[in-house]
Amino acid sequence: MSQHPSRSPDYSFPTTSAQMAAADERATFIRRTYIHLLGAILACIAIDTVILTLFSNQIGGMLQGLGQMTWLVVLGGFMLVSVVADRWARSDTSRGMQYAGLGIYVVAEAVILVPLLFIAQSIAPGAIQAAGIVTTFVFGGLTATVLITKADFSFLRWGIAAGGIIAMGLIVASVFMGGLSLGLWFSGAMVLLACASILYSTSNVLKYYRTDQYVAASLTLFASVALLFWYVLQIFISLRD
Repeated sequence: MSQHPSRSPDYSFPTTSAQMAAADERATFIRRTYIHLLGAILACIAIDTVILTLFSNQIGGMLQGLGQMTWLVVLGGFMLVSVVADRWARSDTSRGMQYAGLGIYVVAEAVILVPLLFIAQSIAPGAIQAAGIVTTFVFGGLTATVLITKADFSFLRWGIAAGGIIAMGLIVASVFMGGLSLGLWFSGAMVLLACASILYSTSNVLKYYRTDQYVAASLTLFASVALLFWYVLQIFISLRD
C-alpha cells in the first residue's frame, strides 16, 4: 500500500497552472478538486460498506486461504491499476476518460481496503471510525498549511520516492521471510510518509495542475488520503491487538 500516483504531471506550461491563474479561476479549481475528492471518499466508503455487509462470510473464508504471495500479487495489480488510472485521469482528449480513471482507482482502493477493514471490524471495534477521524483532522491540517502559507513542498519529492521504494522493499522482504510482521514502527513511518505525500501533492496541485485538471488533482489527493488512512488504521489495530 505504498504505491500511489503522487508525482507532478508532465506539463511545461506553468503559466496555465492553478497557481498562475486568476483568483476566481483558482478558487473554482480548488472547489471542484475537493468536491471530487469528497465524492471519491464517499464512493469508496459506500463500496466497502456494501461489500462488508453482503459478503462478510465469504471475506472471512477468503482471508484464511489468502497466502502472502497471493497478497503480493494483489498489491502488484493495485499498483498497475493506479498507474493506468492516473494516466486516464490526466487525459486531455476526453472528460469521460478522466472520470473513468478516477472511478477505477476508487474501486481498486475500495477492494484492497476490504481485508483490513474486515480485520478491524473483527478484532478492533471502533478502530475504523477512530482512524477516519484522525485521517480527516490530519489531512485538513496539512491541507490548510499548504493553502494558507502557499509554501512549496516540491523538495519532498525525492524523499517520498526513496521512502516508497524502501517501504516496498520491506513489504516484499517480509513476504519472503514467511509473512514477518513489520510492526508498529513501520506503520508509524508510513504515516509520516503519507503526511509528506499530502503536503507534496497539495502543493503540486496548485503549482503544476491546470485549472481544468480537477479530476486528476482529486485522484492524486485521494491516493494520499487513502495511504494515510490505511496506516493509521493499522496502528489502531496493532494497539488493540
